[in-house]
Amino acid sequence: MKQTITDKLTAAFAPSHLNVIDESENHRGHGGWREGGETHFRVQIAADAFQSMSRVGQHRAINEVLADELASSVHALAIEVKKA
Repeated sequence: MKQTITDKLTAAFAPSHLNVIDESENHRGHGGWREGGETHFRVQIAADAFQSMSRVGQHRAINEVLADELASSVHALAIEVKKA
């Protein structure tokens, strides 16, 4: 899942910085957690594409790109958009 998220965000936004962190183990026993992880992720991203967007717009754009993953196997996604 981590590679899928990385590939999709790279294709959509051509980021100058991208770090996808699987934080699933931090949520063991909480809602949405499954054995094997890959349920809770943090995305740290910087891309020129986000410069003209509001924070809400940035998050919506990322959520749209990852809609299939969020609808199926990813329970939680924390997003940190940095300046490019």
